[in-house]
Amino acid sequence: MNKTLNSLLATLMITGAGQAFAASSVDLTVKGLITPSACEPTLSNGSQVEIGKISAKDLNVDQPTLLPQQNLALTVTCDGATLMALEAKDNRQGSDYNNDLMSFGLGLINGDEKLGAMELSLINPLADSVAARTIGSTDGGTTWLMERNFMRNNIVSVADASVDAPIAVQLFNADMRILPTIAPASGLTLTEEVLIDGSATLTVKYL
Repeated sequence: MNKTLNSLLATLMITGAGQAFAASSVDLTVKGLITPSACEPTLSNGSQVEIGKISAKDLNVDQPTLLPQQNLALTVTCDGATLMALEAKDNRQGSDYNNDLMSFGLGLINGDEKLGAMELSLINPLADSVAARTIGSTDGGTTWLMERNFMRNNIVSVADASVDAPIAVQLFNADMRILPTIAPASGLTLTEEVLIDGSATLTVKYL
């Protein structure tokens, strides 16, 4: 009986000791870097793509209609050699008809009809006037793979021909390729003129 009681008391004492030494605070650490370099992205033609008027009768009824490819010249100019990447934000998020991570929306008709989608990619990249490659990361820059397409969850950077890792550049040039697509016309209300309203924001991310 005493042995059992002693064991119980020992257990209570150990439990109480554990509670007595439990942490009552937690430390928060905030880290980062301020880079002395700054990079400015620009697109040709005032960042505007004009597709023009398309007749509803020329759209495919039961399958998507691919519109002509459009191109803009992208330039990123930095104060000095800088490790950087580009992120594309869909300003019409939720309006891409196929709900693909690689697609950016073209707006809505009547508030809920998804007009279409566009793909954005970089081709013919140059790093400080030297032919280069584009790479992408979906984990914030921890890992990289060859990639030319912008996605809603990735960043795109520039690499040389040998390693899938970003290189520092002062001047980055590429052709921004825009591939717009209209959703099957059977699901769209096209009794009046409809605005093709794609919009995306490119932001420089420092690595």
